[in-house]
Amino acid sequence: MSMQEHYQTADEDKISLIKKIIYGFGAFINNLLSAAISTMSIVLNLGLGMNPALVGLLGALPRLIDAFTDPLMGYISDHTKSKWGRRRPYIFIGAIIAAIAFALLWQLPRDQSESFYFWYFLIGSIIFYLAYTVFATPWVALGYELTPDYHERTRIMAVQNFLGQFAWLFAPWFLLFMQNESLFSDMIEGASWLAIIIGAFTLCVGILPAIFLAERHNPIPTLPSVSDTSAQSESEKSLLGVITDFFKGFLITIKFKPFLSLCGATFLVFNGFMMVSAFQSYVIIYYVFGGDQALGAEYVGWAGTVSFISTSCAIFIVTKLSTLFGKRNAFFITIIISIFGYSLKWICFTPDNPILVIIPPIFFSFGLGGLFTLMGSMIADVCDLDELETGERREGMFGSIYWWVVKLGLAAALAAGGFLLSATGFDVSLGGAQSADTLFYMRLADVLVPVLCSVVAIFMVASYPITEQMAHDVRQKLEQRRGTMVADEGSLPVEDAKVVLD
Repeated sequence: MSMQEHYQTADEDKISLIKKIIYGFGAFINNLLSAAISTMSIVLNLGLGMNPALVGLLGALPRLIDAFTDPLMGYISDHTKSKWGRRRPYIFIGAIIAAIAFALLWQLPRDQSESFYFWYFLIGSIIFYLAYTVFATPWVALGYELTPDYHERTRIMAVQNFLGQFAWLFAPWFLLFMQNESLFSDMIEGASWLAIIIGAFTLCVGILPAIFLAERHNPIPTLPSVSDTSAQSESEKSLLGVITDFFKGFLITIKFKPFLSLCGATFLVFNGFMMVSAFQSYVIIYYVFGGDQALGAEYVGWAGTVSFISTSCAIFIVTKLSTLFGKRNAFFITIIISIFGYSLKWICFTPDNPILVIIPPIFFSFGLGGLFTLMGSMIADVCDLDELETGERREGMFGSIYWWVVKLGLAAALAAGGFLLSATGFDVSLGGAQSADTLFYMRLADVLVPVLCSVVAIFMVASYPITEQMAHDVRQKLEQRRGTMVADEGSLPVEDAKVVLD
């Protein structure tokens, strides 16, 4: 592994810090809603006594709807023409509806059957996730097109990922907040008020990217060889033509090999983590603290706080590593560090010295910190390569399918996590009297699942082909096609722009 030559970022390609922060607010809302619904779902088990397998299904089933709605929303966003742009109207409307739906979802009625709670939460979750898709898919696509520069893309993703991590700072404390006896009569009432707070915050902050960010990209004309309907205006397409165009774009996207390697790696790293995310809380509460929920929740919170600090540091470290060694190699480094952190759980999660629970997050947080800093930047590069080959600009489609893969994996992870927890023999009615075998299998799953997923992810990204030089060449060809060369806009010539870092 050696340091890479890189190109200087032209002034016109730079995005101001305030705009990066505003875009990052969308990441905070995106992560906050995702983290909240996952973290708060423990109320369905501990507060309402639902079977953990059913709770896992409630996390999985609504997300399966995204198999249809995410790519459809990506297509709609890519093809929208309005005076406000392709992305911003949906970001604005989606944030408002998602905020209201989330707040209402957790206003759980009392003294109902398990079947009632299952259907109530399932229907409410589907409505929430539809609104969430309307907000999140165009927001993701907007980030891919804010700048055409290889390194500035990584910086944008670093800032948005950093701000998005604040959601994970607060999320581990949600359990402690919900069961605060001085504020609420029980965990169910705590969840109700927490949802209202989160919904209000989402409504106020989620709309900011739609208000203050401008859409930059103007797609070049579609190449005649790419589509038989390229001469038609969007308004003249028949319904059949639109459906055909949607599926054609969908198939081209999912068959694009560089994109598939990124999706596969993200599926494994993120969802390997999410599958056992609940396990960490259960291991801390029932193994480290023998069933003491209050004390266990406090240490879950502290572990989450350490994870936030470590991830925040990792984001800026990986940005530097990306410049020095390239995006792919930076990914390898951060994943290896995270594997070491997951392995430490077996040693550090111990009732003999509970404070050690804060050590593993210092290392395994590098996995997610690097993942969502690098992947967004790499997909933006993929969008350029796709445009060069097809003549079409599909940030919405790429972003929607990528995040659909994340959410599909998350759905599978939550379902598998619920069944896996049940398979360990965990019984909430036993409290701190769980069997030794149950505790052993919970600990084993907590370590082994994310480690194995991370190892496979490294092999998947090994085939990713886009280097900085390749990305630069692709950009030049695209700008030639548009009639404007990079050098004509004030960038240094290729031979003068290259700088070797010392």
